[in-house]
Amino acid sequence: MKQSTVQRLAMRRRVLKLLGAGSAAAAGGWPALQATAQARNATLVIGLDISDAGAVTPDPARMNFYTPPLTTRTVYETLITLAPGDYQTLRPLLAESWERTPDGKGFRFRLRKNVKFVSGAPMTADDVKFSFDRLVNVKDQPSAYADNLGRVEVVDPYTVDVFPTNMDLPLLTILTAPSCGIYEKKIALANGATADADAKNTDKAAQWFGTTSIGTGPYKLVTWERNVQVTMVRNPHYWNGTPGFERVIIRHIGDGGAQLLALKRGDIDVAFNLSPEQLASVSDSADLAIAAEPTFDYVYMAITSSPELNPILARKEARQAIAYAIDYDGIRDALFGGVGVRPASFIPYGIGGSSKPFVEQARYGLNPAKAKEMLVKAGVPDGFEFEMAYGTAAIAGASFPVIAQKMQSDLAKVGIKAQLRPMDYANLRTVYYQGKASSVVLSWNLNAVEPWLWGSAAVDRVAKRVHWNVPPTTRTALSAAAAERDKGKQEALYQDFQRLLIDQANLIVLLQPVYRVAYRKRIKDFRLTGAGWMAELGAAKPA
Repeated sequence: MKQSTVQRLAMRRRVLKLLGAGSAAAAGGWPALQATAQARNATLVIGLDISDAGAVTPDPARMNFYTPPLTTRTVYETLITLAPGDYQTLRPLLAESWERTPDGKGFRFRLRKNVKFVSGAPMTADDVKFSFDRLVNVKDQPSAYADNLGRVEVVDPYTVDVFPTNMDLPLLTILTAPSCGIYEKKIALANGATADADAKNTDKAAQWFGTTSIGTGPYKLVTWERNVQVTMVRNPHYWNGTPGFERVIIRHIGDGGAQLLALKRGDIDVAFNLSPEQLASVSDSADLAIAAEPTFDYVYMAITSSPELNPILARKEARQAIAYAIDYDGIRDALFGGVGVRPASFIPYGIGGSSKPFVEQARYGLNPAKAKEMLVKAGVPDGFEFEMAYGTAAIAGASFPVIAQKMQSDLAKVGIKAQLRPMDYANLRTVYYQGKASSVVLSWNLNAVEPWLWGSAAVDRVAKRVHWNVPPTTRTALSAAAAERDKGKQEALYQDFQRLLIDQANLIVLLQPVYRVAYRKRIKDFRLTGAGWMAELGAAKPA
């Protein structure tokens, strides 16, 4: 019996769904009915909660939040990079070497001559200058990485000089961030991009960057669908060998249970958001494995100082009462499977003086008696109410709704009533960025491992969102730490800066988790990284 056209199309859709591709893969050019083991082996399918991406674009000059850097880092490469597990050693990537400029005021990068963009065009110093200038002038969220990025000068087609605005502040470590990725100037210009000084108002390429990519990375972006899927295909012109897969798909699966089911069923190859209990069930599987890597990401709570939003939270003692009422160890043990570390403040554990002795001595801990003492000092001995907003998403296997409910229960024990406000991540971002939230619970991953970036974010962007009028002494403490070149002295200065943040109590870090990701053993060289882009997808290949 012959199949009708409708039956054949339905069958094709079922096959594509089995491959984890869906309509986006069909649009990307999958041959019909390619449901063979060979075809499945050519596709890497990742299950990940990407609801935080919202309307954010993978455009390096505009990309932010928690999950977009995974895609951006896969399609755009930087001049220099960091290897998974080693966040101290700068390594060459698009630049084969670098040195101080002859005048000692900048850095000279010598570019690899065999690098091509996905279009096949060679990468040159003009592309580097355009990418950096646009990052600075678009003035979107990633421009924070460009605070110390001054002028960029082309020396010759394969040599470029990059000058910081202040040689006392870091630059090289910051250039490892995906937001400092290099892309093709000619095609960007043709699609509305500009690097001119007025790019904030005249650049029109944000939406276009969500439809394709023009970088040098191992894969090329072909679709970016909010809360649905990201699809990338192999870059045929990749300079550093043949990427392991023909196609990489990141499917939005917000629930860990659904990710686990899809993983065991063979619909996906990698599950990023499994709970500790779900990971335990993976350990018994013959064809599944778990990759783990400490991360510099963290889960934190930001609390306003605005009397208009909440007059009680404007009192430092009330914010400190919240900090002393939270059961941090309970959050770690019950919700994150007992893995993860607790920094003292906004600078993650392991860098910037955040050593074990310091964080254990300086950070907040569960102390109900101290919380009640702070309530008395705040003038509210019987407690108070405030609103706690959070995104309906997950991090490292723990969902923000559950984290918020746990915190609500902790606070209630000392008389503080948290009114929970779940929000779509895109809306949460808008409310938080505009400084209209009494408090938010969310995660943050800085793309570059540089303590000055975390510190400057705390006293600049985040301070505005929580209405904190930062004292000059706090800014001076941060500048002194960033400028110090003696490692021991620098760590001590960063500790002084962190003590000021801790006392202010606008920013309360709950946990710095450890990534634990389940994957199929048919995937070889699946490498997680704590550097801010989650995984090195370009290294993965079929076993």
